[in-house]
Amino acid sequence: MDNAFNTPIQVLDANMNAGEGKVKLPILKCILLGIMAGAFIAFGGASSNAAVHNIANQGLSKTLAGCIFPVGLMMIVFVGGELFTGDCLLIAGVIDKRFNTLAMIKTLVIVFFSNMVGAILIATLVYFSGLLDYTNGALGAFTIKVAYGKATITPFKAICSGILCNILVCMAVLMATAAKDIVGKVWAIFFPICAFVIGGWEHCVANMFYIPAGIIASMNDTYVAKTEELYGITANQIASNLTIGGFASNLIPVTIGNILGGMVFIALPLYAIHKSKLVNNMR
Repeated sequence: MDNAFNTPIQVLDANMNAGEGKVKLPILKCILLGIMAGAFIAFGGASSNAAVHNIANQGLSKTLAGCIFPVGLMMIVFVGGELFTGDCLLIAGVIDKRFNTLAMIKTLVIVFFSNMVGAILIATLVYFSGLLDYTNGALGAFTIKVAYGKATITPFKAICSGILCNILVCMAVLMATAAKDIVGKVWAIFFPICAFVIGGWEHCVANMFYIPAGIIASMNDTYVAKTEELYGITANQIASNLTIGGFASNLIPVTIGNILGGMVFIALPLYAIHKSKLVNNMR
């Protein structure tokens, strides 16, 4: 009788097999899949912001956001998409000599910038759709506040937060691979992603939506005034921090943390644990 789910060895082998396909993708296809994934994550971010922007209780707000945000990764898993944070697991395939380091780096770079295009596209469409006018512009103010908080985080905190985030994101990807039916995959994705959102940890692709969305919203004087009224963040503080430089000051350390979380804390230990069994049982 078959197991109800794939074993850890089967999951790791399936992930490395998938990695072989990823690094061989034509560049255009990889770009399109990356744009789709960035857009899907942005939908999760936009929807969760809209749901929680007017909730004062932080615990309740984070829990509700955590229940909504996982839809982004679900769309990627079920429909298709290349997500930078999940693709950090490619390192296992490199160590197993299924493909080389250069192929992995090339794929990660293409996916990273494609994710950014998709996320910023949705951030722009969200602004022009009028969504940020919710609650007399309070959603616009909340969008600015979220972006401001991310743009002012210290690099060390950003790296640590990025590590914690991508441990959970990579676990969600692997657990979804372990599940054999769509319901199992939904729940396998839901709980780890919900946990990272409740923890408030930093995800580079999500921040490709959150920070540009805040930068775009900060161009609206009504939202800026509302931000000062609701959160005490002045127009000068917003103008000084919600910039391309502020975006980069978050994205660089968060990306480093995400890489460490996915590669060093998940992929490499799992490969080291199961290497001998992979050789004996899967080949």
